[in-house]
Amino acid sequence: MKVTVVGAGNVGATVANVVAMKNFASELVLLDIKEGVSEGKAMDMMQTAHMLNIDTTITGVTNDYAATAGSKVVIVTSGIPRKPGMSREDLIGTNAKIVKSVVDQALKYSPDAVFIIISNPMDAMTFLTLKDTKLPRERIIGQGGMLDSSRFRYYLSEALKAAGIPATPTDIDGMVIGGHSDKTMVPLASYATYRGIPVAQFLDQAAIDDAVAKTKVGGATLTGLLGTSAWYAPGAAAAALAEAIVTDSKKMIPCCVYLDGEYGEKDLCIGVPIILGAKGMEKIVEIDLNKEEKAKFDESVAAARSTNALLADALK
Repeated sequence: MKVTVVGAGNVGATVANVVAMKNFASELVLLDIKEGVSEGKAMDMMQTAHMLNIDTTITGVTNDYAATAGSKVVIVTSGIPRKPGMSREDLIGTNAKIVKSVVDQALKYSPDAVFIIISNPMDAMTFLTLKDTKLPRERIIGQGGMLDSSRFRYYLSEALKAAGIPATPTDIDGMVIGGHSDKTMVPLASYATYRGIPVAQFLDQAAIDDAVAKTKVGGATLTGLLGTSAWYAPGAAAAALAEAIVTDSKKMIPCCVYLDGEYGEKDLCIGVPIILGAKGMEKIVEIDLNKEEKAKFDESVAAARSTNALLADALK
Protein backbone atom coordinates (compact mmCIF):
# COMPACT_ATOMS: atom_id res chain seq x y z
CA MET A 1 0.00 0.00 0.00
CA LYS A 2 1.37 3.40 -1.02
CA VAL A 3 1.23 6.64 0.96
CA THR A 4 2.32 10.06 -0.29
CA VAL A 5 3.34 12.98 1.91
CA VAL A 6 3.46 16.35 0.15
CA GLY A 7 5.81 18.77 1.88
CA ALA A 8 9.13 17.67 3.37
CA GLY A 9 9.39 20.32 6.07
CA ASN A 10 9.29 19.57 9.79
CA VAL A 11 5.72 18.25 9.78
CA GLY A 12 5.92 16.34 6.50
CA ALA A 13 9.22 14.67 7.35
CA THR A 14 7.84 13.66 10.75
CA VAL A 15 4.73 12.19 9.12
CA ALA A 16 6.91 10.20 6.74
CA ASN A 17 9.17 8.95 9.52
CA VAL A 18 6.30 7.85 11.76
CA VAL A 19 4.47 6.15 8.86
CA ALA A 20 7.65 4.26 7.97
CA MET A 21 8.31 3.21 11.58
CA LYS A 22 4.78 1.84 11.91
CA ASN A 23 5.33 -0.40 8.84
CA PHE A 24 1.73 -0.33 7.60
CA ALA A 25 2.66 1.03 4.16
CA SER A 26 4.82 -0.85 1.66
CA GLU A 27 5.88 2.40 -0.05
CA LEU A 28 6.04 6.03 0.96
CA VAL A 29 6.75 8.95 -1.36
CA LEU A 30 7.93 12.24 0.14
CA LEU A 31 7.53 15.17 -2.26
CA ASP A 32 8.73 18.76 -1.99
CA ILE A 33 9.24 21.69 -4.35
CA LYS A 34 12.75 22.41 -3.05
CA GLU A 35 15.28 20.31 -4.91
CA GLY A 36 17.15 17.77 -2.85
CA VAL A 37 15.27 18.22 0.43
CA SER A 38 12.88 15.27 0.13
CA GLU A 39 15.57 13.10 -1.49
CA GLY A 40 17.95 13.82 1.36
CA LYS A 41 15.42 13.25 4.10
CA ALA A 42 14.20 10.02 2.49
CA MET A 43 17.77 8.76 2.23
CA ASP A 44 18.43 9.70 5.85
CA MET A 45 15.32 7.81 6.98
CA MET A 46 16.17 4.75 4.90
CA GLN A 47 19.57 4.64 6.61
CA THR A 48 17.73 4.02 9.90
CA ALA A 49 15.81 1.05 8.44
CA HIS A 50 18.01 -1.71 9.87
CA MET A 51 18.23 -0.07 13.30
CA LEU A 52 14.49 0.61 13.53
CA ASN A 53 13.18 -2.47 11.65
CA ILE A 54 11.60 -0.34 8.92
CA ASP A 55 10.28 -2.33 5.96
CA THR A 56 8.63 0.61 4.19
CA THR A 57 10.48 1.87 1.11
CA ILE A 58 10.82 5.67 1.33
CA THR A 59 11.44 7.65 -1.86
CA GLY A 60 12.04 11.39 -2.03
CA VAL A 61 11.19 13.39 -5.16
CA THR A 62 11.26 17.03 -6.24
CA ASN A 63 7.88 18.14 -7.59
CA ASP A 64 7.42 14.84 -9.47
CA TYR A 65 3.78 13.95 -8.94
CA ALA A 66 4.03 11.01 -11.35
CA ALA A 67 6.06 9.26 -8.64
CA THR A 68 3.02 9.45 -6.33
CA ALA A 69 0.76 7.52 -8.72
CA GLY A 70 -1.54 4.97 -7.16
CA SER A 71 -1.37 6.27 -3.60
CA LYS A 72 -4.02 5.05 -1.18
CA VAL A 73 -3.52 8.09 1.05
CA VAL A 74 -2.16 11.55 0.19
CA ILE A 75 -1.18 13.72 3.17
CA VAL A 76 -0.93 17.45 2.45
CA THR A 77 1.37 19.41 4.74
CA SER A 78 2.33 22.11 2.21
CA GLY A 79 2.18 25.78 3.07
CA ILE A 80 3.84 28.29 5.32
CA PRO A 81 3.88 27.54 9.07
CA ARG A 82 2.80 29.89 11.81
CA LYS A 83 5.19 32.34 13.39
CA PRO A 84 4.81 33.71 16.93
CA GLY A 85 1.82 36.04 17.13
CA MET A 86 0.13 34.61 14.03
CA SER A 87 -3.22 32.84 14.07
CA ARG A 88 -3.89 29.89 11.80
CA GLU A 89 -6.36 32.10 9.93
CA ASP A 90 -3.56 34.54 9.06
CA LEU A 91 -2.17 31.90 6.68
CA ILE A 92 -5.23 31.58 4.47
CA GLY A 93 -4.16 33.86 1.62
CA THR A 94 -0.92 32.03 0.87
CA ASN A 95 -1.83 28.50 1.83
CA ALA A 96 -5.12 28.32 -0.09
CA LYS A 97 -3.31 28.67 -3.42
CA ILE A 98 -0.64 26.17 -2.40
CA VAL A 99 -3.09 23.52 -1.17
CA LYS A 100 -5.29 23.83 -4.26
CA SER A 101 -2.31 23.33 -6.56
CA VAL A 102 -0.98 20.36 -4.59
CA VAL A 103 -4.31 18.55 -4.40
CA ASP A 104 -5.10 19.09 -8.08
CA GLN A 105 -1.75 17.64 -9.13
CA ALA A 106 -1.86 14.69 -6.72
CA LEU A 107 -5.42 13.79 -7.77
CA LYS A 108 -4.34 13.38 -11.41
CA TYR A 109 -2.12 10.45 -10.42
CA SER A 110 -4.10 9.03 -7.49
CA PRO A 111 -7.78 9.46 -8.42
CA ASP A 112 -8.94 7.04 -5.73
CA ALA A 113 -6.86 8.43 -2.85
CA VAL A 114 -8.10 9.57 0.52
CA PHE A 115 -6.71 13.03 1.28
CA ILE A 116 -5.58 14.07 4.76
CA ILE A 117 -5.20 17.83 5.11
CA ILE A 118 -2.80 19.32 7.67
CA SER A 119 -2.10 22.74 6.13
CA ASN A 120 -3.50 25.68 8.10
CA PRO A 121 -6.09 27.05 8.54
CA MET A 122 -6.94 23.37 8.45
CA ASP A 123 -10.75 23.51 8.55
CA ALA A 124 -10.84 25.98 5.66
CA MET A 125 -8.21 24.02 3.69
CA THR A 126 -10.28 20.85 4.12
CA PHE A 127 -13.40 22.71 2.91
CA LEU A 128 -11.43 24.13 -0.03
CA THR A 129 -10.18 20.67 -1.00
CA LEU A 130 -13.68 19.22 -0.94
CA LYS A 131 -15.19 22.03 -3.01
CA ASP A 132 -12.30 22.17 -5.48
CA THR A 133 -12.05 18.42 -6.17
CA LYS A 134 -15.77 17.63 -5.82
CA LEU A 135 -14.73 14.28 -4.35
CA PRO A 136 -17.08 12.36 -2.05
CA ARG A 137 -16.84 13.84 1.42
CA GLU A 138 -15.67 10.50 2.81
CA ARG A 139 -12.31 10.98 1.10
CA ILE A 140 -11.39 14.43 2.47
CA ILE A 141 -10.21 14.35 6.09
CA GLY A 142 -8.78 17.21 8.15
CA GLN A 143 -6.32 16.25 10.83
CA GLY A 144 -7.02 18.79 13.62
CA GLY A 145 -9.23 16.83 16.03
CA MET A 146 -6.71 14.03 16.44
CA LEU A 147 -3.95 16.50 17.31
CA ASP A 148 -6.04 18.70 19.60
CA SER A 149 -7.35 15.64 21.46
CA SER A 150 -3.78 14.47 22.02
CA ARG A 151 -2.88 17.85 23.49
CA PHE A 152 -5.99 17.70 25.71
CA ARG A 153 -4.88 14.32 27.07
CA TYR A 154 -1.43 15.71 27.78
CA TYR A 155 -2.72 18.71 29.72
CA LEU A 156 -5.19 16.57 31.68
CA SER A 157 -2.40 14.16 32.60
CA GLU A 158 -0.29 17.09 33.80
CA ALA A 159 -3.21 18.32 35.93
CA LEU A 160 -3.66 14.86 37.40
CA LYS A 161 0.03 14.62 38.25
CA ALA A 162 -0.16 17.99 39.97
CA ALA A 163 -3.05 16.56 42.01
CA GLY A 164 -0.93 13.59 43.06
CA ILE A 165 -2.30 11.09 40.52
CA PRO A 166 0.50 9.26 38.60
CA ALA A 167 -1.06 9.79 35.17
CA THR A 168 0.42 9.77 31.69
CA PRO A 169 -1.35 10.78 28.45
CA THR A 170 -1.90 7.09 27.63
CA ASP A 171 -4.08 6.80 30.75
CA ILE A 172 -6.46 9.49 29.49
CA ASP A 173 -9.38 9.38 27.10
CA GLY A 174 -10.43 12.82 25.95
CA MET A 175 -11.82 14.38 22.81
CA VAL A 176 -11.76 17.80 21.17
CA ILE A 177 -14.32 18.77 18.53
CA GLY A 178 -15.08 21.96 16.63
CA GLY A 179 -12.63 24.05 14.66
CA HIS A 180 -8.86 23.71 14.82
CA SER A 181 -8.57 27.23 16.19
CA ASP A 182 -7.09 28.65 19.37
CA LYS A 183 -10.28 30.50 20.21
CA THR A 184 -13.04 28.12 19.18
CA MET A 185 -11.98 24.48 19.55
CA VAL A 186 -14.16 22.57 22.02
CA PRO A 187 -12.42 20.19 24.46
CA LEU A 188 -15.14 17.93 25.84
CA ALA A 189 -14.32 17.81 29.54
CA SER A 190 -17.58 16.01 30.29
CA TYR A 191 -16.38 12.96 28.33
CA ALA A 192 -12.78 12.95 29.62
CA THR A 193 -11.76 9.95 31.72
CA TYR A 194 -8.73 8.67 33.63
CA ARG A 195 -8.55 4.89 33.26
CA GLY A 196 -12.29 4.83 32.59
CA ILE A 197 -13.24 7.12 35.49
CA PRO A 198 -14.41 10.69 34.82
CA VAL A 199 -11.59 13.14 35.49
CA ALA A 200 -14.04 15.26 37.47
CA GLN A 201 -13.69 12.68 40.27
CA PHE A 202 -9.99 13.57 40.60
CA LEU A 203 -9.80 17.22 39.55
CA ASP A 204 -11.70 20.30 40.69
CA GLN A 205 -13.38 22.52 38.12
CA ALA A 206 -10.56 25.08 38.19
CA ALA A 207 -7.99 22.41 37.22
CA ILE A 208 -10.22 21.09 34.44
CA ASP A 209 -10.84 24.60 33.12
CA ASP A 210 -7.10 25.26 33.14
CA ALA A 211 -6.42 22.09 31.10
CA VAL A 212 -9.12 23.13 28.62
CA ALA A 213 -7.66 26.64 28.28
CA LYS A 214 -4.13 25.30 27.78
CA THR A 215 -5.37 22.85 25.15
CA LYS A 216 -7.01 25.62 23.14
CA VAL A 217 -3.75 27.56 22.88
CA GLY A 218 -1.55 24.46 22.73
CA GLY A 219 -0.37 25.18 19.21
CA ALA A 220 0.32 28.85 19.93
CA THR A 221 2.24 27.90 23.07
CA LEU A 222 4.56 25.69 21.05
CA THR A 223 4.91 28.28 18.30
CA GLY A 224 6.02 30.79 20.92
CA LEU A 225 8.60 28.38 22.32
CA LEU A 226 9.87 27.04 19.00
CA GLY A 227 9.56 30.10 16.81
CA THR A 228 7.53 28.06 14.31
CA SER A 229 4.70 25.53 14.27
CA ALA A 230 5.06 22.25 16.14
CA TRP A 231 5.82 19.08 14.18
CA TYR A 232 6.19 15.93 16.31
CA ALA A 233 2.57 15.71 17.49
CA PRO A 234 1.03 16.97 14.22
CA GLY A 235 3.15 14.50 12.27
CA ALA A 236 2.25 11.59 14.53
CA ALA A 237 -1.45 12.53 14.38
CA ALA A 238 -1.51 12.47 10.58
CA ALA A 239 0.36 9.17 10.53
CA ALA A 240 -2.23 7.68 12.90
CA LEU A 241 -5.03 8.75 10.56
CA ALA A 242 -3.23 7.22 7.59
CA GLU A 243 -2.75 3.99 9.53
CA ALA A 244 -6.47 3.81 10.35
CA ILE A 245 -7.28 4.16 6.64
CA VAL A 246 -4.67 1.77 5.27
CA THR A 247 -5.41 -0.92 7.87
CA ASP A 248 -9.19 -0.35 7.74
CA SER A 249 -9.20 -0.11 11.53
CA LYS A 250 -12.71 1.41 11.90
CA LYS A 251 -11.46 3.50 14.83
CA MET A 252 -13.46 6.40 16.23
CA ILE A 253 -11.28 9.49 15.87
CA PRO A 254 -12.24 13.18 15.92
CA CYS A 255 -11.48 14.63 12.48
CA CYS A 256 -12.47 17.60 10.37
CA VAL A 257 -15.09 16.44 7.85
CA TYR A 258 -17.93 17.88 5.79
CA LEU A 259 -21.25 18.03 7.59
CA ASP A 260 -24.49 17.53 5.70
CA GLY A 261 -27.09 17.77 8.42
CA GLU A 262 -25.12 16.11 11.23
CA TYR A 263 -25.06 18.15 14.45
CA GLY A 264 -27.66 20.35 12.76
CA GLU A 265 -25.11 21.87 10.37
CA LYS A 266 -24.56 21.81 6.60
CA ASP A 267 -21.98 22.95 4.08
CA LEU A 268 -18.87 23.28 6.21
CA CYS A 269 -15.96 21.16 7.42
CA ILE A 270 -15.39 20.98 11.16
CA GLY A 271 -14.15 18.52 13.77
CA VAL A 272 -16.49 15.78 14.97
CA PRO A 273 -15.95 12.13 15.92
CA ILE A 274 -15.98 9.77 12.95
CA ILE A 275 -15.35 6.12 12.18
CA LEU A 276 -12.23 6.00 10.03
CA GLY A 277 -11.54 3.07 7.73
CA ALA A 278 -10.46 2.05 4.23
CA LYS A 279 -12.97 4.36 2.54
CA GLY A 280 -11.96 7.29 4.69
CA MET A 281 -14.83 8.62 6.77
CA GLU A 282 -17.23 5.71 7.12
CA LYS A 283 -19.62 7.28 9.62
CA ILE A 284 -20.09 10.49 11.57
CA VAL A 285 -20.78 9.72 15.22
CA GLU A 286 -23.25 12.14 16.79
CA ILE A 287 -22.75 12.45 20.53
CA ASP A 288 -24.83 14.33 23.06
CA LEU A 289 -23.41 17.70 24.03
CA ASN A 290 -24.41 19.52 27.19
CA LYS A 291 -25.76 23.06 26.94
CA GLU A 292 -22.37 24.72 27.39
CA GLU A 293 -20.62 22.42 24.92
CA LYS A 294 -23.35 22.95 22.33
CA ALA A 295 -23.05 26.73 22.66
CA LYS A 296 -19.28 26.54 22.19
CA PHE A 297 -19.67 24.22 19.21
CA ASP A 298 -22.09 26.71 17.65
CA GLU A 299 -19.49 29.48 18.15
CA SER A 300 -16.89 27.27 16.49
CA VAL A 301 -19.20 26.66 13.52
CA ALA A 302 -19.78 30.40 13.10
CA ALA A 303 -16.03 31.06 13.15
CA ALA A 304 -15.40 28.33 10.57
CA ARG A 305 -18.01 29.82 8.27
CA SER A 306 -16.38 33.26 8.60
CA THR A 307 -12.99 31.82 7.64
CA ASN A 308 -14.50 29.93 4.70
CA ALA A 309 -15.94 33.21 3.42
CA LEU A 310 -12.35 34.44 2.95
CA LEU A 311 -11.47 31.62 0.56
CA ALA A 312 -12.89 33.25 -2.57
CA ASP A 313 -10.79 36.36 -2.04
CA ALA A 314 -7.72 34.29 -1.16
CA LEU A 315 -7.86 32.42 -4.46
CA LYS A 316 -8.21 35.51 -6.69
